[in-house]
Amino acid sequence: MIIALLLQGFMFVSLNVENMFDCKHDSLKNDTEWLPDGKNRWTPNRYWRKLNHISQEIIACGETDDGWQLPDLIALCEVENDSVMVDLTKRSLLRHARYEYVMTHSPDPRGIDVALLYSPFFFFFIESHSYKVEPLKNMHPPRDILYVKGLIVGGDTLHVFAVHAPSRTGGERATRNHRLVVAQRLCAVLDSIRSSSPFAKVIVSGDFNDMGETPSLSLLHQHGLQDISANAQGKHGALGTYRYQGEWGSLDHIFVSESLMKCLHDCQVFDAPFLLEKDEKYGGMKPHRTYLGPRYIGGFSDHLPLVARFLLK
Repeated sequence: MIIALLLQGFMFVSLNVENMFDCKHDSLKNDTEWLPDGKNRWTPNRYWRKLNHISQEIIACGETDDGWQLPDLIALCEVENDSVMVDLTKRSLLRHARYEYVMTHSPDPRGIDVALLYSPFFFFFIESHSYKVEPLKNMHPPRDILYVKGLIVGGDTLHVFAVHAPSRTGGERATRNHRLVVAQRLCAVLDSIRSSSPFAKVIVSGDFNDMGETPSLSLLHQHGLQDISANAQGKHGALGTYRYQGEWGSLDHIFVSESLMKCLHDCQVFDAPFLLEKDEKYGGMKPHRTYLGPRYIGGFSDHLPLVARFLLK
């Protein structure tokens, strides 16, 4: 049975949580729209509803046809700070899961960061680094790349990267090099790891704001990473993790090294019905998000999670 096999493996989730800000002003960041008196009227009630929604989503990701388990590792994009992560891991519906976390503290103007939740029952943390990316001319400071190293059950070393590449604001082509410079920095770190450990088990995940054969994603392929999420779909109609103007696509990806590819069981988009709502304009279903422009919807996220399961051999 799958559930029996998973006892010898692990589950990895990648999710952009859509603007998970607290309600307090950081004088060093442009976060005023995410305050109770800001443009989005981001009140404590809305904040805690968001945290518990994301907790519910993470817990539900552990559902399989043969049972349920808590995900072992969860890479998150668009979290503001440690306060949010402490509330998520210690005070939300996840508080009994006993997750620990690591996150970046990037120069992003809005304070947006990436984080990795990990179960200490599965992952023994060794070290982490936050790798800065040198911006190009006329480019906002990119978000840092999070790197986490640890031992998994069975004793193997696992290297995990969490990435949130620059957006397409201004046009895909005009911003293409913004994402490429992030991929170049990531590959430089990856090459350094492989120089001492050629068969290292590596996971690279996050919101790359790219899909298809773009320069940034192609570079990752050229450095020996395989996109296990390339053809991932959901069981309830989702053909990707993100929907724009009625078209499904995947800005989110999970890449793995060849050594870990051999352990892959499957990779899917998790599109449980409670994460979806009707797309009144274009038809079909779309992610049930928190905001639609300035209008508060009260949902989960504008992205759906990717769930990958691995069987350790």
